[in-house]
Amino acid sequence: MSETPPLPAAWLAVDLGDAAANLALDEALLEAAHAGTLREPIVRTWMAVQPTVVLGSSSRIDDEVDREACAEAGARLLRRPSGGLSVLLGPGCLMWSVITPHPGGVPPIDAVHAAMLEPLAAGLRAAGRPVERRGTSDLALVDSDGDRKVSGNALRVRRNAVLYHGTLLDSFDLHAVARLLRHPPREPGYRTGRPHAAFLANLQLGRAVLEGIVRDAFEAVAAAADWPRERAMALVAERYGRDDWTQRL
Repeated sequence: MSETPPLPAAWLAVDLGDAAANLALDEALLEAAHAGTLREPIVRTWMAVQPTVVLGSSSRIDDEVDREACAEAGARLLRRPSGGLSVLLGPGCLMWSVITPHPGGVPPIDAVHAAMLEPLAAGLRAAGRPVERRGTSDLALVDSDGDRKVSGNALRVRRNAVLYHGTLLDSFDLHAVARLLRHPPREPGYRTGRPHAAFLANLQLGRAVLEGIVRDAFEAVAAAADWPRERAMALVAERYGRDDWTQRL
């Protein structure tokens, strides 16, 4: 089995605006890669237009989220197909996704993390930000203020494909995270118990620069010609747009 995704990837310039639809598109692309109808890695980015809490696939809402604060802020609650803890999205937080087919079987998970995070960290360092991998799937600024998280990531694995996606904090309201999310029930060692506002940092590079870094990291030079629009919309109707599915835990 290969330990790195096949390159180059294709760039899918599709941001559906609605966060539920964007999460559904990630899963629709994963299904296509697993089924063999998507034969090249796809790279894409998107940004939520309003405050949106996205739960991990197994997150328990009341362990991780302040529902009352979310209601006061008008923050929507959604659930993603991958694991990990809840995150807050909105303007200034760029989402990135890589969907990779592995027809010969998925490589070890540690190799997947490395293949996704190391090129991205290298690109951010080339842009002047001292970023390193931390924890299982984080990227952090390493400077005199300590290691501060700028990117949290998660994956969903199918037998023949992997979805890897996460955040890039750029010009985000970090104090909003503390208002809407509880201190996480588990944390990486490098966090050392710090509250959200002290643990997180912004990259301050701008969306266009970040998108260029993501494209370069995965050699996404060609434009993707097609994407599973109908399946993505069906997944919104079946799951991602349904409160009963989001709030099942």
